[in-house]
Amino acid sequence: MSVCLLLPAIANAVVMPAVSPTGVANKLWSWRGFDVRYQCLGEAQQGPSLLLVHGLFVNADHWRRNLPALAEAGCRVYAIDLLGSGYSSKPFPTSAEARAVSGEKGRKLGTPEQSIGSASGEELPPRPVALAHPVEGSVYNFYTWAEQLADFTREVIGCEKATLVANSIGTISALQAAVDRPELFNGVFVVNPNFRELHSAEQPPLLRPLVMPLVGAVQQALRDNGQPLFDSLAKPATVSAILKEPYYDAAQVTDELVDVLLTPLLREGSADVVFDTLSYSAGPLPEPLLADERLSAPVQVCFGEADPWTPPARVRALERFDSVQRVVGLPGVGHCPHDEAPQLVNPMILEFVKGLQA
Repeated sequence: MSVCLLLPAIANAVVMPAVSPTGVANKLWSWRGFDVRYQCLGEAQQGPSLLLVHGLFVNADHWRRNLPALAEAGCRVYAIDLLGSGYSSKPFPTSAEARAVSGEKGRKLGTPEQSIGSASGEELPPRPVALAHPVEGSVYNFYTWAEQLADFTREVIGCEKATLVANSIGTISALQAAVDRPELFNGVFVVNPNFRELHSAEQPPLLRPLVMPLVGAVQQALRDNGQPLFDSLAKPATVSAILKEPYYDAAQVTDELVDVLLTPLLREGSADVVFDTLSYSAGPLPEPLLADERLSAPVQVCFGEADPWTPPARVRALERFDSVQRVVGLPGVGHCPHDEAPQLVNPMILEFVKGLQA
């Protein structure tokens, strides 16, 4: 019987399998006192190195349809579970151990005035963008994950420079890593960026004073009392139904996909991570990161034009940034093209990487 059919109440019984569904070995890396799960193929090859970064509430297995093809093309390919995701450690967000490794520590964040985009692709006037997590001290922020990606690249991949490939909200961690540590990364390939509609800066200025207190109250309630709701949703049928919204081709929402995404969410601590992350109405946003003068790595973007979560015009408007080489739309594909249509995305990644080597 699939592990994902077990009840969340026995979360402690969910252990990391030795291999992924495609037979790729699961490995652990110790990072700042926590375990981080990763996978790799082609490690002994001499080709370019890729680090694949997953999106919200998923894990390295979301790249199971990409790792083999990219490795077969000669690349050294790594996929990682960000802290709090997949089979990586899930410390309580504000525990002493978690606070000690938070990427927000030592950064002067504040609320700078920054420009973002509209759903129609227009560049909006500068507005305050809160950068620090509203839950003071929470480890689950893009600066933590950016530092994790940088340290993994330096300690595990060990190459001169790696190319980041990121989906959805993983895009922000990847871009922040490239901004923070330009010496480690030679490019960022974005698969459907996420514009973080719950961010306070994404709310209309006139409504923000009314909307954000209500949002904050709901977020607090979920952090305090959300476990029963989490348990009721963490079931195969529910996860399958949720996934069929961002996936345009519902046939791609297979039992295997549901299993590899849900099973790690049944581990102890997952609900705390989920509700803390849903409370993260702050942090860096895509447009300011792409405009950051410290970003030296070229960026290419592809996106599913049938994505219900990401406004196509806002994605296409990213071409206005000097750092962005191309933006390519994929008709009839949703929010996760790398999994829904890997036959389209894998060649684009390889073409981008080849261009970086020229």
